[in-house]
Amino acid sequence: MTIAVLNQAGQLLRDDLPTALFPWWSFTKPVLAALVLRAAARGVWDLDAPLHGRPYSLRHLLQHRAGVPEYGGLASYKSAVSAAENPWSQERLLQEVGSDQLDFAPGAGWNYSNSGYLILRQQLERLHGEGLAQIMQTEVLAPLGLSARLAMESEDFARLHWPAAGYHPGWVYHGCLMGTARDATRLLQALLYGDLLPAEARKAMLLQDMRGGPIPGRVWSETGYGLGIMIGTTPNVGRIIGHSGCGPFSANLVAAFPELPGQPIVAAFVQGGDETPAEYAAVEAARAVAKEQAGKPL
Repeated sequence: MTIAVLNQAGQLLRDDLPTALFPWWSFTKPVLAALVLRAAARGVWDLDAPLHGRPYSLRHLLQHRAGVPEYGGLASYKSAVSAAENPWSQERLLQEVGSDQLDFAPGAGWNYSNSGYLILRQQLERLHGEGLAQIMQTEVLAPLGLSARLAMESEDFARLHWPAAGYHPGWVYHGCLMGTARDATRLLQALLYGDLLPAEARKAMLLQDMRGGPIPGRVWSETGYGLGIMIGTTPNVGRIIGHSGCGPFSANLVAAFPELPGQPIVAAFVQGGDETPAEYAAVEAARAVAKEQAGKPL
């Protein structure tokens, strides 16, 4: 396990493994959302207009309300990953999942969909006329001075702190950023408190659209989702804003705790494909910082 912590102002408070690299998994989604929101703020896109030839909008996709089926549970997908096959093309993935056969009418339900975020990636690449790796580098990573980058090949995952056991990052179809725990906290700090997003776009991102109850065995007393970002609550801690993620060999939670003293931002990475230990570790790290900031027990 490793943890990095910033305060709301961006001051580094803890960094267990400063040079170790980790896959950020679904913490990549807030970056995709930021890119979509930046384009909309420039007037390039209307978040609520149906995509060409499709019944859902960019906002539906960002909210996981488009009805696009999720690919993670597909038997054929699991079998191909387990067999260490090369990743399928995007076209085959969408065909395998039946992306045109929606689970529900857009806006009428909610289901977490990595497939939907692949479609957002495709829209961004068409808009910019280049690959997602370069878009992220130009629009987000380089301006923030981050060394993180999009993992593209098996050789990228060979550089990670924990062995990837041959897992190819191409199986994460919306893209998988990789970098240090500190860079993950810096990115979230810029997203929530910096100038990465215009104020109105940030407000839209943080509008909690989906609200759900607790998850047994997990830290959440309430779950929720905005535009590409998780918004939940935990007892004795309050709101948590960020994103968890997991793959076959590691998991994480990168999150801000805006109701605690010092408003800590925590990135917790753990070995193994379960977010639960990362969530509990992040909460405990945030509580420790808050206790120090407040000068009294929580």
